[in-house]
Amino acid sequence: MKICAPQQYFLRAGEIHPGNSDIGRIDVGGFFHHGKWIVANNKEEKNIKLIIIYDGTGYFGWQRQPDQPTIQGTIEEKIETMVGKPVSLIASGRTDTGVHALHQVANFRVFSTLTPSVFLKGLNSLLPDGIIIKEAEYVSFDFHARYDAKSKVYEYRIYNEKLPSPFLRHYAWHISRLLDLHAIKECLEVVKGIHDFSSFYSAGDGKINPVRNMIHAELHIQDSNLLSFHFEANGFLRHMVRNIMGTIVQAGLGEINTARFIEILASKDRQKAGVMAPPGGLYLKDVRY
Repeated sequence: MKICAPQQYFLRAGEIHPGNSDIGRIDVGGFFHHGKWIVANNKEEKNIKLIIIYDGTGYFGWQRQPDQPTIQGTIEEKIETMVGKPVSLIASGRTDTGVHALHQVANFRVFSTLTPSVFLKGLNSLLPDGIIIKEAEYVSFDFHARYDAKSKVYEYRIYNEKLPSPFLRHYAWHISRLLDLHAIKECLEVVKGIHDFSSFYSAGDGKINPVRNMIHAELHIQDSNLLSFHFEANGFLRHMVRNIMGTIVQAGLGEINTARFIEILASKDRQKAGVMAPPGGLYLKDVRY
């Protein structure tokens, strides 16, 4: 399959070069560039870190699933195309169906002579348009994208306008009624600091510690009707940001006051909190190490 610059190909083991059959069938996966065959595998294992941007629309989240398109599965498939063997991609965390990423961090270990710059160019030529590798670099062998993360930043976007925008339907939560931004800001102050966030996480995380340190919780107004909420914490529970947003919107609509929001947080009862906000408004914005 021809990609990138002319005379540049990625081939799996067992394939024949498509532009020159005289080269013959290859025995190992690798990279053909301007007449020179570069073997993609060698005896030295490398650890490669990727910074990934993706549009989660149409994907069943990050984590690979059988017979379903996922971000992890799609990228792993393309890496396998380049190196000729399966790899396991480790992310800083899983994003759910329809959730986007502006700065997902992942790493994979591989026996390969292909450099990070080759992976960067090759993957971006092989991946669908909605997934972009922003950076690729060698990292120490003990680097782990998930366990080494000190904090993560999520952004949630709300389009607060009477009529919805067809261009934002997968990228922001449309709220037609005018929101009380003062009430919203008061609730954001409440969630800052160290709390038990049991009221805002969905079942499925198993027996985990629900206490998290919310380092920042802020509202940024991008224009008169597009609201951007930024949350930074040392870790997030399953659906935590979306459940917080659903309850904050209740306050913004005047359905609950700040005192009630404080009671909901203290109750440690998911049933007392608001609905879960839609996934399309959520973005993994940054991962800090």
